[in-house]
Amino acid sequence: MYVNKTKLAVFKSIKILACAALLSALSIAMGKYLQIPVGNVMRFSLENTPIILGGMLFGPFVGMFIGAVADLVGCLLVGYDINIVVTLGAASIGFVSGLAYMIFNHFNVNYYVKIIFSVIIAHIVGSVVIKTIGLAVFYDMKIYILMLWRLLNYVIVGAIECLILGYLLKNKAFLRQVGSIKGE
Repeated sequence: MYVNKTKLAVFKSIKILACAALLSALSIAMGKYLQIPVGNVMRFSLENTPIILGGMLFGPFVGMFIGAVADLVGCLLVGYDINIVVTLGAASIGFVSGLAYMIFNHFNVNYYVKIIFSVIIAHIVGSVVIKTIGLAVFYDMKIYILMLWRLLNYVIVGAIECLILGYLLKNKAFLRQVGSIKGE
């Protein structure tokens, strides 16, 4: 079977595309169905974990795709209004985490430092700044109050994500499977 490689330029292979779709679905399940809601605007969830993982494993553009698809499809599945700024925030989480992880890979940086800073930077940019602006405008809320609550939320969630990602990215069996998906 002939596969035009230029059409898969971002994904590089059908396996990576399928894995990105799986990570998007996992993000939807974790964010929309396995969440702990706190009021109308806040919720504790690990929906960004698959997005960040995808960015770290497959690069910033695949991470961006995972975040955007997870947000858009998730909103459609549960009946949320689509907020393009929040979708941009989800996409930026995947992009920034992948970019930060890629940059830290070029330097001799401790393994855990790479994960921690990639998660922190991704959440500051995507969750705390971009998504908060989108939610504040959409719900007509005071941005600084919402930002403080979301910052607290993502300090807790980010710590849990660092533990999960640290375990996954240290697991040799998991990394072998990722290597086979990436064709390494």
